[in-house]
Amino acid sequence: MKRAWVAIAAALMVCSAQAQDSFDTGPGNLLAVLRESSGINQDRETLQPYGTLRAQLPDGSEVELETSWFRYVGDMHIRLVFDSAAHLQSASPEDLDRLQLEPEQALQLAVANMRRTYGEPTVRPWRGGLMQVLGRADDLNSSYFLDRTFWQSLEARHAKGLVVAVPQRGGLLYAPADDDEAVAALRFSVAALYASANRSRVSSALYLFREGRWSVFQSPMAR
Repeated sequence: MKRAWVAIAAALMVCSAQAQDSFDTGPGNLLAVLRESSGINQDRETLQPYGTLRAQLPDGSEVELETSWFRYVGDMHIRLVFDSAAHLQSASPEDLDRLQLEPEQALQLAVANMRRTYGEPTVRPWRGGLMQVLGRADDLNSSYFLDRTFWQSLEARHAKGLVVAVPQRGGLLYAPADDDEAVAALRFSVAALYASANRSRVSSALYLFREGRWSVFQSPMAR
């Protein structure tokens, strides 16, 4: 399964490289997105580079990819990308070197760019006592999972922390960890939303934000 998503990513990166001139690869255009790492379960957050990836393209040729992809938490990894009106182009380690950014600095900048371009995250009630996190670009709502300042502001009002689901790119839900009914609703919702998302799936796990850090609250579904 891992080889399959690497191969798809390779093809996308080759296509994006051909159109590189159309992208602004400056620091103000850097974003971060979350994608699924099927079969992985990282208990606590990290920012570990994937390093060199080998992939087979549709024509049978093999390529080595140097990506700015990082293992994060649960079954998710972070991809640093450059934004355009219609597409996202993967950033490379050389891009980070050119911008003089360490991975943590790049992630912080990407979150700041997200807030500036697509708005600060807003919260509205969802069903079952759950809360939904939204920005101005539906397909990037899941990236607000990476906005640590936002989650810290919420945690300040919920001493037991927050249980969070990010089942698809446009879906980001949470419940106070001490609200048993809302957490039960979240357990049900994450499974249903993840199953219905198809190509936009992000994670089947639940996450706990407490003391300023992420950990796995409920492990990803076995696949």
